Amino acid sequence: MKPLVECVPNISEGRDSGVVEAVAASIAAVDGVHLAGMEMDGDHNRSVITFMGAPKDVARGAFEACRTARDLIDLRRHRGVHPRIGATDIIPFIPLSNCTKDDCVSLARDCGGQIGRSLGIPVYFYGHAALHARCGDLPELRRGGFERLSGEMETNRDLAPDAGPGVVHVSAGATAVGVREVLVAFNVNLDTDDARVARGIAQKIREKNGGLPGVRALGLLLPGRHLAQVSMNLTDYQRTNMARAFETVAHLAKAEGVEVLESELVGLAPRAAMGGAAPGDLRMKQLGPDRYLESHTSRFT
Repeated sequence: MKPLVECVPNISEGRDSGVVEAVAASIAAVDGVHLAGMEMDGDHNRSVITFMGAPKDVARGAFEACRTARDLIDLRRHRGVHPRIGATDIIPFIPLSNCTKDDCVSLARDCGGQIGRSLGIPVYFYGHAALHARCGDLPELRRGGFERLSGEMETNRDLAPDAGPGVVHVSAGATAVGVREVLVAFNVNLDTDDARVARGIAQKIREKNGGLPGVRALGLLLPGRHLAQVSMNLTDYQRTNMARAFETVAHLAKAEGVEVLESELVGLAPRAAMGGAAPGDLRMKQLGPDRYLESHTSRFT
């Protein structure tokens, strides 16, 4: 099998389907790239696009996505519940087969350098591609979001970007380009509009607080749905899969007198990340084969 890399850019638009489809089309237009999925969320005002292919093709697709998002998204008018620093908020590269983490680090740094030089967008390298400890952790990088970067980047040495100009792009902000392992984005919606319940649960389940291994979590209010949400990134699904995360959130919610309404997978996931559960067990809509990572990687064998 030839080297295979996945890329999952998160763009700061989840309400205007024309914009999101234009970004996805710019990716799909790159020869050798397979567009595997696209999901929009109006409350987060954020979309996740998943594609894969040979390393150089994927890097080109990531660059084109960032270029299109820069041209179509203005963060000065952007509002959503999810933290963000840029029109293209993050660009993670994920090694899938016959490609090492170090290969993807080189890919990410080359791509980030091109984004900085050609698009005029400051770039931070994160995850395995981080050059500094301060940028290794996305939650810390995103703290204060686009607005903080706009006010402080030029004067705060800790916010100096790793590539590109030393000033925030006026409408597109900044972009974080990184390398990570396969990650599962998994949300559990509660049958309440009390965000305090979701925030309390998120605080308890975070790995850094002594909670579930490999779990990052936020408690959010989804104003469009009048629901509180526990939004999770399962960074190591072999240690904490969706079934375990769901059961833990449901248990903690019940202790607060709140029921779980539903759960949702954002993007793709390996079948093993379900933890042996069926979608119905997790109060999740049925998942078609195209929601499993293996359904897409198999076309490259």
